[in-house]
Amino acid sequence: MAEFDRGPSDAFAELFARVPDPPDADPPGEVAFWSDWGPVFYRGRLDGSARVLVVASDPGPTERIAGRTLVGNAGQRVQGFLARLGLTRSYVCLNAWAYAVRPSFAGEMKPRLADPAQAQWRNELYGAVAGPALEAVVAMGGVAQEAVRLWTGRPAGSVLAQVPHPSSHTESTLLDGWRAAIGTLRPIVTPDEDGDNTGPNYGTVFEEGDYRPVPARDLPFGVPAFLGDDAWVRALGGVEQNSVRRPVPDDLHTLIWKAPDR
Repeated sequence: MAEFDRGPSDAFAELFARVPDPPDADPPGEVAFWSDWGPVFYRGRLDGSARVLVVASDPGPTERIAGRTLVGNAGQRVQGFLARLGLTRSYVCLNAWAYAVRPSFAGEMKPRLADPAQAQWRNELYGAVAGPALEAVVAMGGVAQEAVRLWTGRPAGSVLAQVPHPSSHTESTLLDGWRAAIGTLRPIVTPDEDGDNTGPNYGTVFEEGDYRPVPARDLPFGVPAFLGDDAWVRALGGVEQNSVRRPVPDDLHTLIWKAPDR
C-alpha cells in the first residue's frame, strides 16, 4: 500500500483548532477571505524531521480539496524546487494565512499579518514545525516574506531564502530568483537518501520538467491518484493550470473540480 499522510498529532490538532478567524476587510461588509471553506494548514513533515520549511501565502482551491498546503499548480512547482535540493520527504510547507485570501484583498490584508492574534498563533505554528533538523526557510512571495519577518523565533542556524511566489506571472523574475536560491541552498541542505541535488538548475523558461507531482505520502488516504498532478491540465494549453477552480460570481460557495478524461 502506498504511503499516505495520517494527519496531525494531537498536539498539532490542538494548535490548528486555535487558528484565529481571518481579519475583516475595511470597510466592513466586504469579504476578504474565502473563509466559509475553512482553513488549510500544512503539507509535509510535522515531526521535526523537515530540513526545509517552505512558507507561501495562502491556500488555493486545489488545497481546499486536498486539505493540504501547496498541492495545485503552484505546489507542483514547489515540489520541483524541493526535488532540485534532493528532498523527497524532509520538508514541510506552511502558509502566511491558513484561510484563502481573495486576490483583490491580498495587499490590504498583508499588514494584518502583524495583528497580535494572527502573529502569535502563526509564530507558534512555525516554531512547532522548526525541529533540530531545519537547515533553511524558503519564503515565497511578499506575503510569506512578511510573515517570516514577523517570526521572532526563527532558528538562528537556519538560512533564509526569499524568492518569488510560484504563481508569479513574471516568469523571468521567478526563474532568476529560484535559480539563485537553488545555487545558495544546495551546499546547505542535506539531500534525502533517495534524492538527487546534482541535476541542472532552472533554465530561462519554465518547462513541464520543472514540475513534480505531490507525493501520496503528503496527502490523505483515499484521494484520487491524479490529485497533486495537473500535468494533464497544463498539456491542454489553455489558461487553466489547475483541475480545481472557483467560478465567478459564486466563488464564495462553489468549487469546480474536473477529473482527467482517461
